[in-house]
Amino acid sequence: MRPGSAAITALMLVLAAGCDNLAEQPRSKTWEPAADLPSRERWPLQPPEHTVAREDVAPPVPALDAALLARGHERYDVYCSPCHGFQGEGDGMIVKRGFPAPPSFHIDRLRSAPTRHFYDVVTDGWGVMYSYADRVQPPDRWAIAAYVRVLQESRSADVAELPEAAREKLE
Repeated sequence: MRPGSAAITALMLVLAAGCDNLAEQPRSKTWEPAADLPSRERWPLQPPEHTVAREDVAPPVPALDAALLARGHERYDVYCSPCHGFQGEGDGMIVKRGFPAPPSFHIDRLRSAPTRHFYDVVTDGWGVMYSYADRVQPPDRWAIAAYVRVLQESRSADVAELPEAAREKLE
């Protein structure tokens, strides 16, 4: 007998003793309910108290004021204008370098979309646009959505209704 063969034989015997007829062990079939779980009637249907799902709670819509629009303009220029352009036409610098063009904010579909749509698109992304949820905080998302509305309304504004100082800047 070669040296070490006794150790190998002993190891094989230990492993063989640990094996059982696995085909006859108790088990549940995939289409049968598990016997050790409580019945579905006892499962809690509501999350535990004080639990808030991050995706389910949207912050309230802030009041529209000059500070909100100024913040929206600032955040829009940083995060949105590279693709959407400064006027919302979908002709930003990234598009000029070959990236797919986003739709203009001035098309009928987006003019008739609720303001919440723009908040949700910034949060979740849409089409080629990825989510900005990790970059833009919820209050800033509302500010961007409000600023997009201002861009849309600026297209249909009557110049004669503007204050004199604003009309002079246009000329």
